Amino acid sequence: MKQIIIISGKGGTGKTVLTASFAALAKNKVMADCDVDAADLHLLLKPEIKERHEFKSGKTAKIDKKLCTQCGECITVCRFNAVSENFIVDPVSCEGCAICSLICPVEAIKMEENLSGEWFVSSTKYGPMVHAKLGIAEENSGKLVTLVRQKAKEIAEGENKDYVIVDGPPGIGCPVIASLANIDLALIVTEPTLSGIHDMERIADVAKHFSVPTEVVINKYDINLKNTQEIRKICQDRNVEVLGELPFSEDVIRSLVKGVPIVEFCNGQIAKDIVALWEKVK
Repeated sequence: MKQIIIISGKGGTGKTVLTASFAALAKNKVMADCDVDAADLHLLLKPEIKERHEFKSGKTAKIDKKLCTQCGECITVCRFNAVSENFIVDPVSCEGCAICSLICPVEAIKMEENLSGEWFVSSTKYGPMVHAKLGIAEENSGKLVTLVRQKAKEIAEGENKDYVIVDGPPGIGCPVIASLANIDLALIVTEPTLSGIHDMERIADVAKHFSVPTEVVINKYDINLKNTQEIRKICQDRNVEVLGELPFSEDVIRSLVKGVPIVEFCNGQIAKDIVALWEKVK
């Protein structure tokens, strides 16, 4: 069983479009949407939720008014000004450091685990899918990414699947690092823009640091051929293979409006190129 992740240094490069197409083309696989901060793979794969689970992470202080003597120690030590003068904790300001609970002389402050989001196991016409939704302004997305990947791997091993296809988060932060662990191939989707080039280099450095085999796809390569050539040169200098170059196509926009993977929406050049790219990847 091989784990393949599609990532990008920035948002909007076409990562999810490519992931959905791979999901439609691959046989005997599990999909995982690890872009938990802004999940959107479900818009194309249309999953039917079979299991729904709470995701709890991080802790917030809570003061028991029955035990509290209003000594003010918690207000004094809280560096985040999360405790009000009437001894109520603001859950937005509280960082969960637990100092207040440690110094409270009557043990009136307890740390309670936060409900940060949900994760799901779903069925799609393409196979099982594990995905999640992090709550607004909630943290620990890296922990949720790890949970989604672990569950997808368990399903793949239990059902003897050949692939786990992961739609990774953009950028180079904690959720990206969590999504790269023990991956067999990281496919970086970039575009021939200055920001696309810069962010491709950053995510390539992250993948290299964790010794993850990496290849690159240049999406919309024909919108700026000079920058496309620059990407080729950067990849050559880094010994990273450019596995494919996909042209700009308005069919992609139309397929997104319809909510259908591009390889099922049409049989144009863009679809043929993605099919050829999947043959190289697998």
